[in-house]
Amino acid sequence: MKRAVILMNLGSPDSTEVKDVKRYLNEFLMDARVIDKPWLLRNLLVRGIIVPFRAPKSAEAYKQVWTDAGSPLIVLSQQLATALDGEVEEPVVIAMRYGTPSPRQVFDLLQSQHPDLEQVLLVPMYPHYAMSSYETAVEYAKEQHKEGRYRFRLDYIRPYYNNEEYLHALCESIRPYLDGDYDQILFSYHGVPERHIYKGDITGQHCLKSGNCCDVPSAAHQYCYRHQCWATTKEVVRRLGIPEGKWGFSFQSRLGRDPWLQPYTAQRLSELPKEGVQKVVVACPAFISDCLETLEEIAGEGKELFLHAGGENFTMIPCLNVHPLWVQALAKWVRDYAQGKTDMLQFDSAHELLPKKSIMDII
Repeated sequence: MKRAVILMNLGSPDSTEVKDVKRYLNEFLMDARVIDKPWLLRNLLVRGIIVPFRAPKSAEAYKQVWTDAGSPLIVLSQQLATALDGEVEEPVVIAMRYGTPSPRQVFDLLQSQHPDLEQVLLVPMYPHYAMSSYETAVEYAKEQHKEGRYRFRLDYIRPYYNNEEYLHALCESIRPYLDGDYDQILFSYHGVPERHIYKGDITGQHCLKSGNCCDVPSAAHQYCYRHQCWATTKEVVRRLGIPEGKWGFSFQSRLGRDPWLQPYTAQRLSELPKEGVQKVVVACPAFISDCLETLEEIAGEGKELFLHAGGENFTMIPCLNVHPLWVQALAKWVRDYAQGKTDMLQFDSAHELLPKKSIMDII
């Protein structure tokens, strides 16, 4: 059977020019799974307020991390695809949720290059399930596949936050940074609004209802971003033997005034020196490839916040990027797929399972 593999990530502007950043932000923020407001309100917020003010600042931020080869996220995603291509028989390409190359462009390319293609495996570069990351990537790819009426079947990998191969690669990428002297390792995850957690709660009565909801077994956990980030953190802490009191857990990249998952990374980095933490190490497990949110927000702004608050030493651990164990993990999943093993394959979108009223609220 003829197969191909697509690694799908968030995306990036085509350049650091303000016009390209504006175009990218408009596509990104007009996604109803990112800013889940009615279309008219979302359009007013995004095109009338957020993008005009944010684009110039974002363009400057992108300039701080841009490389000679282009966007770090695009470059690293392509490097990962190249590394994986050398480990498996199937051709491996990249696609982006926003910007280029889009899933439709990649589907067209694969079909033209491989007319006998029968199956395509989509691997979202998101270990944890969130409406604004994993779900929107998968649903967008599914929509474009359906609209294109391609002859090949589209399959996709389920969230792998608790998968053995992912956890092993993540732990071993972190381990060297814990060999030296450090006061605390902070696990910083991309934040989401609390309302996204409520909307993904298929039980309607579990998520964020108590302080320990993430530790209480529930069907809601299969779609709960906070639980999955917590589960990844606890398992990494256990496997690496990190002592109690030497690790923390937070969320970054807040946008707007609505309540987002807490504690906030920026706030914690400002507070840690006052709590006696002078040497901090930061890991960002929600990101597979280093990007604006890790290189500029954490390694740049985060470091400045921590040092300004009185901290002495700040280290950001690189994302998995092209770590050999991560390449091996992906290769194993592709080989399992080729052998007909389905443990890692798809499940339904959270918001296809919600009551119709909630779906309308999202739209």
